[in-house]
Amino acid sequence: MPRLTSTLAMIFLSTGALAQVGPSTTGRPCADDRGLVSSRGAIVLSTGQYTYGRFVRDARYCQVDQYPQPAYVPSDDNPQCFVGYRCADGPDDF
Repeated sequence: MPRLTSTLAMIFLSTGALAQVGPSTTGRPCADDRGLVSSRGAIVLSTGQYTYGRFVRDARYCQVDQYPQPAYVPSDDNPQCFVGYRCADGPDDF
């Protein structure tokens, strides 16, 4: 029983780290925000005091039924900084 309890505790502790939001885009230069998305491939970034989003480098980080849509966020030096893409649902009908 103690082994089961410790295993469950480790699972809950490790999953909490996966849900954490990354750094804020508003306190960093645009190039740094774009570089972070590019180097990580996919990351959740804070885009304001109570807002956040998941940004990806390219379509490889989206699900099969999603497509990459250009994403712009506010940064320290650019209110419309292109950081990469968001994964959008549905077919790409462009």
